[in-house]
Amino acid sequence: MKFLFDPEPVRAAEVQGASAQYPVRRIFCVGRNYAEHAREMGGEVDREAPFYFTKSALALTPSGATVPYPPGTGDYHHEMEFVIALGAPAFRIATKDAPGVVFGYACGLDMTRRDLQAAAKEKRRPWDIGKDFEHSAVLGAITRAEDFGPVGPQAISLSVNRAPRQAARLADMVWSVAEIISHLSTLYHLGPGDLIYTGTPAGVGPVVPGDVLDGKIDGLGPLRLVIGAAE
Repeated sequence: MKFLFDPEPVRAAEVQGASAQYPVRRIFCVGRNYAEHAREMGGEVDREAPFYFTKSALALTPSGATVPYPPGTGDYHHEMEFVIALGAPAFRIATKDAPGVVFGYACGLDMTRRDLQAAAKEKRRPWDIGKDFEHSAVLGAITRAEDFGPVGPQAISLSVNRAPRQAARLADMVWSVAEIISHLSTLYHLGPGDLIYTGTPAGVGPVVPGDVLDGKIDGLGPLRLVIGAAE
């Protein structure tokens, strides 16, 4: 097949202990999955069902990168997250069966142009320009699910320039891994290559050029991001 121009290369993530990489197809993100974060943003948790937004695979950026401060914003925020990497198809899957489609887990950062998101919220418009932009989906190395074990007691944290910003446990998530996958599979034909960012704890805040972000989740490879000069 001939193309008018070269297509974008496949975005992929490192897998702990493997030479092959995990090709990324789609990125889903869960909103307000920690009650304290929902409160700090002036909202409440919707306990009827999870809600989602998406990011393009082009937003994927590996841990260790230095990324430019993005255009169009003066309020660039960090959101530390636990990320699910799927390894099998899932459509209308039962909650009890959902863990079986997980390939692995990773540390992630949902970087956000908060001022643009806030303006969109105020006008009841989509969040896309606040959430989906270059380098906004940062991902650490994926650890296979069988090497990570049951999700729950693990600590999740983020520091900026070694100063603590975010801290919680995965058990604090409103919707569990299995519940998220099961519900999302009623809306999409999920499959290998799909990432799900599961929401962020309280403590989100702005970053500026020169800041160094370090994220950790017990049992996973750490994550680092350096904020460069503005574009």
